Amino acid sequence: LYLYLRSVGKKVVLANLSFTALPFSESEEVFSGTYRVTDASADLPYFPEKYILDWLRSRNEEPDIYALSNSMGVLPLSQAYAYIVEQHEIDTLVLVDGGTDSLMFGDEPKVGTIVEDACSIVAAGRTSVENRFLAAIGFGVEHDLNHHACLENISALIKDNQYLGALSLTSDMMEGRAYLELVDYLNTRMTLHESIVTNSIASAIRGEFGDFHPTRRTKNSVQFINPLMSLFWFFRLEGVSSRIRFSTKIQDTMTMDEVAKAFQMYRIMNTRRAHQNIPLK
Repeated sequence: LYLYLRSVGKKVVLANLSFTALPFSESEEVFSGTYRVTDASADLPYFPEKYILDWLRSRNEEPDIYALSNSMGVLPLSQAYAYIVEQHEIDTLVLVDGGTDSLMFGDEPKVGTIVEDACSIVAAGRTSVENRFLAAIGFGVEHDLNHHACLENISALIKDNQYLGALSLTSDMMEGRAYLELVDYLNTRMTLHESIVTNSIASAIRGEFGDFHPTRRTKNSVQFINPLMSLFWFFRLEGVSSRIRFSTKIQDTMTMDEVAKAFQMYRIMNTRRAHQNIPLK
């Protein structure tokens, strides 16, 4: 998405809810929980934001990249978004999810890593940005997620006119080739933390299928690499945010722990949908 938008002359700012040890990254904290990633940032063993900066610079790009503390709840995260929006006069915000956990509403039998996604979605919904979207790629990457319910949710979003369509990321596209190059580069920098999500999507783009293991991290598990993983799905953010069942319980949270507790309480107090498999033979 970054390279496509740049190719049509757009200024693009990148920000990521980060699992990096940001206080030790030697990055400047420009706003509460908001770190600007630059050449001066440390080369930590796990620092994908810095690695992506280095890779983009090798392509003669000079991106603005921010890493956001994943300890923040909805309220401080929305303030961090607002700071970045104001600093760069942003008119369009696209949340990007590797996997489809972001399409979980909360009442599904299995929801994957819904907490961070719901926090980001609700926080982004509080911003004043005119255009807000959600993009998800990697259908089937997350194992602890009911994909029957995921498709049911997408159908509900279609019915509500919140679905904007999908496209395949392919190796004959400039963006697809660049994505494969980036994944290979990240694997050389993250030898102990190779991303299961990015490598699974790259494997699907390359035409791998079934129980294929692109990283050692999936050893002793059964993988199902398939063409659906390379599909990029696009939605209006408001449509997804409004369907998160526990959104009102987290909108004023200060920490991610509070978001997690609110979600857990919702799961305890409410009925979940019955588990169903996709009926294809």
